[in-house]
Amino acid sequence: MQADGNHEQPKPTFISRAIGVLIKAAVLLMLLFIVDKLLPSISQQTQSFVMAKWQQLSLLQQPLPTENSLPNPLPKQHLTDTWGAARSQGRSHEGIDIFAERGTPIQATTQGIVSKVGENTLGGRVVVVIGPGGAGHYYAHLEDYADLSPNDWVNAGDTIGYVGDSGNAKGTPPHVHYGIYINGSAVNPYPLLQKE
Repeated sequence: MQADGNHEQPKPTFISRAIGVLIKAAVLLMLLFIVDKLLPSISQQTQSFVMAKWQQLSLLQQPLPTENSLPNPLPKQHLTDTWGAARSQGRSHEGIDIFAERGTPIQATTQGIVSKVGENTLGGRVVVVIGPGGAGHYYAHLEDYADLSPNDWVNAGDTIGYVGDSGNAKGTPPHVHYGIYINGSAVNPYPLLQKE
């Protein structure tokens, strides 16, 4: 014992030092294992995010659809301009209805990024694709969806869903409600679609 009253700490033994090193090594190995397992998924998520943002920027640089530039989402089905027709609760129709047999595949009219696959009150089962110029392409009253998720890329002609009568169309003849939104406002899709 020293005269100033301080106690000398006992020196760690070889065994206690070895146990300390082994514990630190085990913790380090666990951390490396966790990072090794997570890194590929983090990297994949980062790549997917960057790719989606690049595609969105690329789409925004492309021109908006013009007259007769888009294919019919239901090829060989007759198109009628139902834009502006009266609807319940004083609304007017913000799209066109294209009738076909229940379950008929609905094709994307443009390339783009899927922004929604889900349901809403009026449209029932809906798919929204953001296409060139940032235009939103809205497909509603679907019977079912194709194998799609938000942020998926689609090309014109890809199946995005199937004709039905979901939402407020329940009990009406099966059809797809097709709408286009530019800068958040609905525009008449009829003039933009190619007529056969």
